[in-house]
Amino acid sequence: SSSQTITGNFANVIHGLNANHLTDQVIQRSKRMILDTLGVGLLGTSTEVCHKVAQYSKIYSSDISSTIWGHLDFRLPPLYAAFVNGVAVHSMDFDDTWHPATHPSGAVLPAVIALAEAFPQEKKISGLNLLLAFNVGIEVQGRLLRFSSEARNIPKRY
Repeated sequence: SSSQTITGNFANVIHGLNANHLTDQVIQRSKRMILDTLGVGLLGTSTEVCHKVAQYSKIYSSDISSTIWGHLDFRLPPLYAAFVNGVAVHSMDFDDTWHPATHPSGAVLPAVIALAEAFPQEKKISGLNLLLAFNVGIEVQGRLLRFSSEARNIPKRY
């Protein structure tokens, strides 16, 4: 209907995305973004801030668990694994960026991987669906940036 809200329209667009929307160019670009993010994330596991959030998060250990990058013996619930790995990605500020200033992959990839790992064996998602989830996260972030007058003013403020 014509009375549909901006939020409702946004949700419909996002909900309507599927693997058929992933062109070869999008797949190649997102694979490169993922590889880059994993690289800076692994490097970031050696930072002091990453060690601090990892130590803090240990109190939340549970059976449902996801990997903490660079630590084979340390797993956390998806929420905390995404938090620790996200901190690792961003800890040296080498993660990817776009204009207006934000770091798309560092916010999305750790969450997508942590959730994918937490699925039981019989419900594991495919690599293509992982790429779709990653790209949906990037799309959401990009569209929210477009909506935000705050984001548009970041360069003027600095």
